[in-house]
Amino acid sequence: MKTLVLFLLAAAASARPIAFTNARLYTISRGIIAHGAMVVDNNKILEVDEAGRVRIPPGAEVRDLGGKVLFPGIVDTHSHIGLAQVGNQDVNESSGPSQPILRALDAILMTDATVRAAVAGGVTTANIMPGSGNVMGGQTAYVKLRGRTIEDGLIFKTGLQGGMKMANGENPKGYASRDQAPKTRMAVAALQRRLFVRALEYKRKLASPQPPDRDLELEPIVEILDGQRTVHFHTHRADDIMTVLRLADEFHFKVVLQHVTEGYKVADEIARRRVPVSFIVIDSPGGKLEAADYSPANGAIMEKAGIKLAIHSDDWIVSSRFLFREAGLAVRDGMSEEGALRALTLNPAEMLGLGDRIGSLEPGKDADFLVLSGDPLSVYTHVLETWIDGERVFDRSRLPDRLYQTGGAGVAGRYPVEVVKQ
Repeated sequence: MKTLVLFLLAAAASARPIAFTNARLYTISRGIIAHGAMVVDNNKILEVDEAGRVRIPPGAEVRDLGGKVLFPGIVDTHSHIGLAQVGNQDVNESSGPSQPILRALDAILMTDATVRAAVAGGVTTANIMPGSGNVMGGQTAYVKLRGRTIEDGLIFKTGLQGGMKMANGENPKGYASRDQAPKTRMAVAALQRRLFVRALEYKRKLASPQPPDRDLELEPIVEILDGQRTVHFHTHRADDIMTVLRLADEFHFKVVLQHVTEGYKVADEIARRRVPVSFIVIDSPGGKLEAADYSPANGAIMEKAGIKLAIHSDDWIVSSRFLFREAGLAVRDGMSEEGALRALTLNPAEMLGLGDRIGSLEPGKDADFLVLSGDPLSVYTHVLETWIDGERVFDRSRLPDRLYQTGGAGVAGRYPVEVVKQ
């Protein structure tokens, strides 16, 4: 019986610095450096500058990229990778419409093919979330896509490890088939308001001389009210978007609008409140009625209104491997190239509260970056390498990795061993 030995791409960080020279750098924060170099030391970026200005440390490994592109790792603000596998899903808990106690991290399979495919597409950090079948679906997890277990990938090892997933529109109305609320948009909004009102009352009682018993369902909602936890709100239609904005106005919580198919219709309202938007670029609305009035110019219109934008996959709705293609489609329909590339990197990092660590090529930031074969927005460009915290976790030159980039879910059956020492 033949044993396929894979190389450990997620090995321990290099014992010596690595200098990437002769590269075209898309820094995002400082524009494009046409002839530049970058030095990585352990898990951090040490220097980024024009080639002649970068000091290469003695003993450093030097890699001449031959004019290839260095680009920050993609940050996907809306993903379900590791939760939804072939033949299994842990995305939506259907035992009741309100599930604030649930944690996505308790169901994420880091060795799943969906995670490997995302890395092959250049995603280094993802906001992995429960689904949109509930009015409050559970706690999200901010994850770097490395290692075998969720403990390896969690960005925050203790305390709050992500945001909160909420949803309105058609999806949470699914309980109607069981003759259970919510059956209408009115009921969805009413249940959400009731949760926040209950949490406010619980918070008030916590400050009293005789605090109440601990309530695990209300605790994470109090964290939302205290500004510690961001709400990631699934919403499509313009009227549903306005419902989210009313709730945020009333209860003063931080929110990232997710999907926002009809954002172009209420862009002025979103911009006036300075609420960030994470949107999806789809080829066609398919059978989803809420997306029937989708406009390819959605991103361009919201960008023109001054809204901070991110582009996400909602994997499996769009494969994480195609986020650069999404950005290219947004540019085709009027979004600026700079805005689209920022929507894959620094903007989503800031939406997750991680802008000081990831999302751009800057000294002191985590060494999360990609080596690309060419222009990020070109359909001919491939992700050649993906690095997370200074460790190479994807290399297109290796057959198993390349198949995760080009093949389907069946790749996992052919290459079940995820990580083997080099």
